[in-house]
Amino acid sequence: MKKLIALFAVSAVATTSAMAGVAITGTADVSYDDNGASPSATSYDADLLFTGTTGSTTVTIGMDVDGSSATSDASSITAATMATTIGPITVAADMLDEISVEASTVSGGQRAETVDTGVTISLAAPIGDATVGVDNSGNVTISGTWSGITMSHTSKSAGDTTTASGSIAGMDVSVTNKAGATTWSLGTTVSGVALTLASSQLVTATFGLAGNTMVVSAVPAVTAHVGTVADNDWDTASKAAYSTVAISRALTSGATLAATYSTHDDSLTLKASVAF
Repeated sequence: MKKLIALFAVSAVATTSAMAGVAITGTADVSYDDNGASPSATSYDADLLFTGTTGSTTVTIGMDVDGSSATSDASSITAATMATTIGPITVAADMLDEISVEASTVSGGQRAETVDTGVTISLAAPIGDATVGVDNSGNVTISGTWSGITMSHTSKSAGDTTTASGSIAGMDVSVTNKAGATTWSLGTTVSGVALTLASSQLVTATFGLAGNTMVVSAVPAVTAHVGTVADNDWDTASKAAYSTVAISRALTSGATLAATYSTHDDSLTLKASVAF
């Protein structure tokens, strides 16, 4: 009997040790949308994320558990990745070839299905205050932080990308130049109101504190775009500018209740969500 108790104790300890490196997180929500003049509708979503860590190796498995898979009504795997480091070398593997083609022909999303799996091996070497990295596709990245400004430059055949971000006089600034096209965003707080402005002309203002906020957004108009196979995108329909007001309140039950009004279609959406 003592041996049996001892064996059970060892087994229990081993099981606890194995689970210690596994984290399970998830989200779930239900929504009601009155859709303005159109018929009202309800929707729901639930997802789980399993993250296992041992030393410098991490494995991540994502699941869509509400049956909204594009190919079936059953639960589906949405992510399967592994990353590990061996000295200055980082190995990352994407093991899931998910369906990434855009189902809608007017949303501007991905037009043709592509293979999403692959293994990337990158080498990062510190040189002074900068880090130089190269991956197996030949992309070379130089990154570092100087005087509080973080900068990164990636040289690749599809077009170089340079990013810079930092806080200047209480204002958060981020600038990205990709293949000659520049985008930027600014963020600051004035009298307790958090304001953001982006080069896309999107403006948001957040009032209140965490757990009880109101966000007012001015969304810019969308210009019609004719997609091509070469650009791997669909046509994008034009859309007039509109505004949204979203109010979010954390409940004592642990859930969050949010109400969003949009002038685009004069609709009100109510959403109850929980994250763990």
